[in-house]
Amino acid sequence: MRPFEGIRVIDATHVLAGPFATYQLALFGADVIKIEDPNEPDQSRMSGSDRQLNREGMGVYYLSQASNKRSVTLNLKTEQGREVFKRLIATADVLVENYRPGAFAALGLGYDDLIAIQPKLIYCSISAFGHSGPRGNQTAYDFVIQATTGLMAMTGTRETNPIKIGAPAIDYATGTMAAFALSSALFQRERTQQGQHIDLAMNDVALMLAASHVTGYLRTGQPPQPNGNSHPHATNCCFETKDGLLMLGASNLRQQRRLWQLLGRPEMAKDNNDQRHDDKPREMAELADILRTRTADEWEAFLQANHVPAARVRALPEALSDPQIGSRPFLHRHNNVPGVAGEFTVPAAAFKLAHGAAEITSPPPTLGADTDAVLQELGYDAAAIARLRQAKAL
Repeated sequence: MRPFEGIRVIDATHVLAGPFATYQLALFGADVIKIEDPNEPDQSRMSGSDRQLNREGMGVYYLSQASNKRSVTLNLKTEQGREVFKRLIATADVLVENYRPGAFAALGLGYDDLIAIQPKLIYCSISAFGHSGPRGNQTAYDFVIQATTGLMAMTGTRETNPIKIGAPAIDYATGTMAAFALSSALFQRERTQQGQHIDLAMNDVALMLAASHVTGYLRTGQPPQPNGNSHPHATNCCFETKDGLLMLGASNLRQQRRLWQLLGRPEMAKDNNDQRHDDKPREMAELADILRTRTADEWEAFLQANHVPAARVRALPEALSDPQIGSRPFLHRHNNVPGVAGEFTVPAAAFKLAHGAAEITSPPPTLGADTDAVLQELGYDAAAIARLRQAKAL
């Protein structure tokens, strides 16, 4: 049995962070019902590197986090659509929404409105800055939050900055944090039998990802600088080899002693981190000369075999072809999926369980593919569903 089997999640989210959160629960057995406006579907359906899929409403941004979900179209701007939504809530354990703060409340679908229908509801609101404070009514995307929180300013080199992180890491971190918050609230509910309102801000998550920098600045008054591939310790930096870049990770004192011993320079080893800071220029010059004598692959194999973290710098295609990826249940290949010509592969869970592990049991659905089936579960017959369509509620 997977951890969230028997839990129903109403997914009223769009783009990346919210759908990624509900995807995590879906992988572990939750019945996730994705709600989309029939006139303005989730924009992730039209986003990604495959333009044909974007035109089909099955963009890779959507595909990467929509497996195991059911798709229902509801126009929440209509009274009939809101009534269907409330009937769904009466059957649900969790609601996740990521609209502008106040938008759902204005529709009569706020937390107080819905716990009157389902007192044990876990209601999760994901927004840019949270539902309080002077920025509470503002909106943002991943890259805007990177700009707001100083992450861009600390990324890059002294010569080239600010720079956005290559992947939408804030979105995915927010989704991961939301999945943790939902798991916490569901566990709490087992003890209290009470619902919960989760107010999750992307801005807070981004700053949490820089927690050590936040604490460091608030302690010393010195803001983090864009140091590129450099680090306060030379043995944690990136170096040119005979044929490419190598990232060293001899981080602690034991590892740096082992590194210098392996390189035939035991006298360069330090007894404390102050010595490492003070001697960084000399260490950088020594390492640069030594590491140019072999290829990056040779150094990686040699150092890893001797328990010194190191890796040749790779691009994504090569990273995904690494046999390590195939040895773990991280990727799932879909075939013969409606709306998608050919096969495609998506990430699943990033961890394994001894039992009740993550599993992909159904492909990403086309828009509204499950509307009739879900409404029938709620007690609507064919005539009632037809009337809802005529009223443009579906």
